[in-house]
Parts: sequence; C-alpha cells; structure tokens
Amino acid sequence: MVAGRDLCTDVDVAYRSLDLEKDIVGGQLSDHHHQDIELISDRSSHTQLDVKTGSIIPKVSFEDGKAQFLPTIRSGSCSEIGERAYMEDEHICMDDLSEYLGPTFEGPTPTAFYGVFDGHGGADAAVYVRDNLLQLVVGDADFLQILKKDVDFSSLAEKVVRNAFLAADLALANHCDVDKFSGTTVLTALIMGRSLLVANAGDCRAVLCRRGRAVEMSRDHKPISFSERKRIEDLGGFVTHDGYLNGDLSVSRALGDWDTKRPKGSLGPLSAEPEFRKALLSEEDEFLIIGCDGIWDVMESEFAVSIVRRELMLHNNPEQCSKELVLEASRHGSLDNLTVVVVCFSTDPPPVIDGLN
Repeated sequence: MVAGRDLCTDVDVAYRSLDLEKDIVGGQLSDHHHQDIELISDRSSHTQLDVKTGSIIPKVSFEDGKAQFLPTIRSGSCSEIGERAYMEDEHICMDDLSEYLGPTFEGPTPTAFYGVFDGHGGADAAVYVRDNLLQLVVGDADFLQILKKDVDFSSLAEKVVRNAFLAADLALANHCDVDKFSGTTVLTALIMGRSLLVANAGDCRAVLCRRGRAVEMSRDHKPISFSERKRIEDLGGFVTHDGYLNGDLSVSRALGDWDTKRPKGSLGPLSAEPEFRKALLSEEDEFLIIGCDGIWDVMESEFAVSIVRRELMLHNNPEQCSKELVLEASRHGSLDNLTVVVVCFSTDPPPVIDGLN
C-alpha cells in the first residue's frame, strides 16, 4: 500500500518536452509563460559524504536595485538497511560546495550539491559513483563557466552534469574493482543561488515543497512507463509482464550494469542518460526531499511532503525529518534499503497555510 495516495497538488508545471506522459508530475499542467519550474528532456530519443556549514547565508541580494530571494541551505539525511540483508544505498550531502572547491571558489551563494545512489547487484557501482561523480562535475572544463553571472545556467549546467553521468557510467565499465553486474540509479540536485537543477537516471525521486504542496522534480524511470517502454522496444529490448527490462532489471535507466548494456558507444535499452528538471527558487519553496525507491514504493510524494512539513513545524530539524520519513516507510512495509535527504531553503519552519491539511 502506498501512503497518501488520496492527496493531490494544485501546482502548475511548464514543459519544454511535449512527448512525455502528463502524469509524471502530480499537478495540473499549464502553458503559462511565467512558470519557473520546467522539465528539460533528456537527449535520448528512442556511506555518506557530508560537508556542512554553520554559517548563515543572507536571504536577499540586491541586483539592479531590486531585492532577490536567496535560499539559506541546511540539510539532514538518514540511511538505513531496512529489511534487506545488505546495504546498497549511498548518498552525498554538501550544503556548501565552496568548502569542497577551496578558497579560490568565486561562485554564486549558496552553491550546494546532493545525490542519492541506489545500487543493485552489490554496492560497488553506488560507492564508486558517490566517490567520483562530484569530481567529474566540478572537473568539467565548462563548470567554471557556470559560475559566471552572464551565462545561461540551466543549459550549461545540464551539459556538465550529463557529461558527468555518462563519464561515470563509462568509468564503471573500465574499473577493474567494480563488478560488471553492479549498477546504480542516480539522482542529483545542484543548487546555485536561486537555481535548482535536478538530474535523474532511475527510480530515485526528488520532490519540491512549494507553499505546502508537492512538486515532483523527477520522473521514475520504470520499464512499464509508456515512453520508457517505447524507447526500450525501439532499441531492441523488451519488457516482461511483471515490468522488468529484458526480464532482469526493474529500472530502465542506471549507471553500470555492463553485463546488460551494449558495447561502449552503442545505444541500448538500458540507458545512463539523465533527465533534467529545473526550478527558480522563491520564498514559496520550503524544502526538497530526495529519496531512493524504498521510500517512494510505499509513500506518495504529497504524503512525504506533509510529514516533513509537520516535523519541521514541530522541531525545525531536517535531520530528524529524514529519520521520520525512513521510520514512516518502514511502518508502511517497505522491504528495501531506505535513504532520504531533506534540504531546507530557510532557517525558519514552514508557515501555517490556511486550508492546507
């Protein structure tokens, strides 16, 4: 049973891609030109790392004489083995990327990076991606260009993160210490100033809380979804009646799994291509939840948002919120490893909103 299925959202979401299912976001679709959440389609047609800071980042900056909202970043995470015999999840929480990049960093404030990696076939791939993906992002020749104010953040950041996903996937094929049967789903969130970019390959999920409502910032890549099934079949693969790719994998996108993929450089049914969504954060954006499928198998996005919101109003502690989400997933019968990250955009707890359950 999935908790919270009877809840709904009323947010508007604008799309650049026209060929994706309308049910990939739990909200009403809109063609308004002023929307600030957008899906950026992927290019395919057919142990924790923690860096936190105690410094408070100002909420406003002044550009051209106008006050601009800036999020104050703080996060918490929880990762438990659950009912599994072994742990295959990994994650990254980096509230202040400047601490990772060193004193010469001159990027926007705040700059943060988060990731959840849900491994399968052993933990090798998830551990490798956790340890190397961020370096592939910041080591890209175009990364420094993202930091410039006059550069289109979303298009260049999308290119950099995509390159990092594909480079990590290829590295898994070449790394002698990583089992070729090991793979991992990957979801990352990059925050620079007000800009949020979520990249996803697999069935981890990111959910933004906007004024108390859930906005899904990723789409679960399952073989049974219409567009994924079509892509798989167009590339010579098949989906079994119980929803498995080529009878083997329950996801249609992942890094690694080189026993399943075609030779390097060839398109195949199992893809490492990430799908992107971006948002321009405002005062209405309260927090972001990033979790593995062990959470979402038993919990609707709206229900998870309601739990985190309730907990923040009680104690205003994102770490405790993440623990409560894991406990709630266990209570609802999740049989998987459980990993979740909660990222808050303000030092204050969420406000009371009339009419919000």
